[in-house]
This record gives sequence, structure tokens and C-alpha cells, in this order.
Amino acid sequence: MAGALNFSTMALPLGILVTGDPVPNVRTARGSFERMVRETLGAAWEGEVVVLDAEKGEQPLATELGALVVTGSPASVTSRAPWIVDTEAALAAFVAAGVPTLGICFGHQLLVQALGGSVTKNPRGREIGTVDFEVLEADPLLGAAPRRLRVNASHVDSARRLPPGARLLGHTLLDPYGAARFGERAWGVQFHPEFDGEIVRGYIEARREDIAGEGIELESLASDDTPESAEVLRRFARLAAER
Repeated sequence: MAGALNFSTMALPLGILVTGDPVPNVRTARGSFERMVRETLGAAWEGEVVVLDAEKGEQPLATELGALVVTGSPASVTSRAPWIVDTEAALAAFVAAGVPTLGICFGHQLLVQALGGSVTKNPRGREIGTVDFEVLEADPLLGAAPRRLRVNASHVDSARRLPPGARLLGHTLLDPYGAARFGERAWGVQFHPEFDGEIVRGYIEARREDIAGEGIELESLASDDTPESAEVLRRFARLAAER
């Protein structure tokens, strides 16, 4: 499973399934999740990109996309809103069809739940800022193991149980299920490879009152650029584009 993959999907577009908006101050300064993903991908994906809005009921079809990135969201998978339930069903079918898929933060949680795992409010508390991520298993998406890399995060929910057959790839201090592989062509990462230091600083500022109310010291939170993390997103695109 750790070897090179050959998907032969470059002729079809990359889909970005948008599941919500960044916090308002970040949206104003840096744009949508779609824009962040596109900017981080850069030249790693040279094909067409199609944007879908999950909240509007737009769902990915395996016959129309060569790969799919599922974005983060301020929503909670645990709310069981109708659009979330519908998106999970669509993702389960999409992954079953074997199209390369990457879930980011909320997208990771959607995949966990769609494929038979479960998500809950993290009993360890909010994870926000730049944190250490430990790669536990070598994988084409994350690279060699064991090793550590710095990643940017902002979430309250987390996976409680991975789906049957999923492989745990890495974790952080506060999230034991920080990345997973769901079969041959689908992955989820709880961190945000599309976040740089400026973006995560914006999230910390937007959540300032909540953070303080939860007893977290703002001064203890790092907010750095994380180039190794950004490379994860580009690596996914290159894997999906291989022939």
C-alpha cells in the first residue's frame, strides 16, 4: 500500500467539494476554502477544476471527476443536518468507485462517518494553531515514517472511531486520529494543508473569546507557515494525476 499509485485520472477535472466558509475575517483577507486549496495546489494540478457546493446539494459524481478534495467547514458533522447526511451518502459512493479523494478537517470527518466510523466533540478539547503531527505509517500521501511535521489546525470535533479497514497514518497530541487512509484511493487529514501562518492567526483571533473561555492561553498558540503540510495537498494532486 505504501508504493507508488497509478490512477490514470488526469483527463478528468479535479473537484473541490466546498462544505462551508472560513471565519469572516479570514474570508475577507484570504478568500474562500476553494481559493486557498487552489493557491496551495499551484502547478501540482494542471488540469481543469470543478467547484461543488455541498450545502446547495451539489454532489460529486465518479463518472465526472478525476479526483476530489473535500474542504473544511464551520459546521459540525454531529449535527446530522440533511445536507451533511446527503453528502456522506454521496461520498461513500464516490470512494467506492475508486476515485482519488482527500478530506480536509471537516472533510476528513465526513469521510470517517460516511464510511462507517464515528465523529464526536473531541474530549481532549479544541485544537488550534500550529502543532506537531507525528507520521506513524509510511504512505504516498504523507511520506516516510516515523517522523514529525508541523501542521495548522482548527477544530473542536474529531474522529472517535475509524471506519472498518481504515489505516491510521498519524496523530497529534490532541487528536489520535489525525490522518487516515480509507482503502486504496481515499485519505483524510484533520489538519489544514491549505492554511499558512496568516490564516491560522486569523482563526485564533476569530476564536479568541472561545479559546480564553476554554482556559487556553492565547500566548501558547503557535501560528506558522507549514510548508511540509502544504506539500501533502500537492502530493495528493500529483498522485491523482499519475498515469
